[in-house]
Amino acid sequence: MDSAGLSRMLILLGLLIIGIGLFVRVIGVIPGLGKLPGDILIKKGNFTFYFPLATSVIISLLLTLLFSLLRR
Repeated sequence: MDSAGLSRMLILLGLLIIGIGLFVRVIGVIPGLGKLPGDILIKKGNFTFYFPLATSVIISLLLTLLFSLLRR
């Protein structure tokens, strides 16, 4: 790999990390996201298990739609 290819890859990796950071920041702002009816929450004594199943499906669908639109 030449230096131009490596520099492009590092720039894209940096942009990806920034995008993920902004996405995580925005998720905290959206009310109700993470507490949807399909999310699994189990509390027993001092043990808590949480798996955001419905939230994961919605985020996956939105990202799939976004990437398919960007690909065109």
